[in-house]
Amino acid sequence: MIKSFKLNDGVEIPGIGLGTWQSSKEDAYNATLSALKNGYRLIDTALAYQNEDAVGKAIKDSLIPREEIFVTTKLPAQYKSYDEAIKYANESLANLGLDYIDLYLIHAPWPWSEVGKDCEKENIEVWKAFIDLKKEGKVRSIGVSNFRPSNIKNIVDATGVVPSVNQIRFFIGNTQEEVTKYCQDNNILVEAYSPLGTGEILNASELDNVAKKYNKSKAQICIRYCIERNTLPLPKSVHEERIIANLDVDFKIDQGDIDYLSTLTIGSRRPLRS
Repeated sequence: MIKSFKLNDGVEIPGIGLGTWQSSKEDAYNATLSALKNGYRLIDTALAYQNEDAVGKAIKDSLIPREEIFVTTKLPAQYKSYDEAIKYANESLANLGLDYIDLYLIHAPWPWSEVGKDCEKENIEVWKAFIDLKKEGKVRSIGVSNFRPSNIKNIVDATGVVPSVNQIRFFIGNTQEEVTKYCQDNNILVEAYSPLGTGEILNASELDNVAKKYNKSKAQICIRYCIERNTLPLPKSVHEERIIANLDVDFKIDQGDIDYLSTLTIGSRRPLRS
């Protein structure tokens, strides 16, 4: 059984989810429907992925009660004002066909076209909008993505409200230790996007012996590693057999093997993007 997490606002979130980054509408619909049919209850999308409507349709067509499904979406990184945050949250709700979003994230601390730009003042305004969206019941929990500790401190110092989640790139060979430690020390759940390193890790011979030891695939080792590190993995696949296999990770990895996997540097220079 994959444990769920209790967020710092008391909301319960499933311990593994389906990612839909780089999935076409058709693929996102089919993958979401397949994932829900096979036991997933957390689906992660974003307005920028241009597949929210497909995800929403799959949720509806699954016939699973809405309250049993946890839906995450994100404010596009380029929108950095209070009014834009409200506007595009409502657009996401309309796309998804839902009355509320379970988790709403600021997609990045700066526009993707201007990585590293100082948007600290703007992020405060966006965060105030997120706080109001939560008060209005349009979202249940609020968080951030790709934020460093300084970005998080900025919005917390201004509002007193700590994000429930920081969704970051996290996989064997790239675990962003400073960010991860800061979040876990401050009761902010780390969600691991691209836990398979966008597939690059699966070609790494360094994982062969570990996978053989546990009689698991490399993908299952990668996902379980994230769980052992107390993060929530969001593996993406559009193939039903892999979607099912990615959920079959209810096993333990010995600490010695966790330590070994933590020394690897596979894919550590891949560009940041989700």
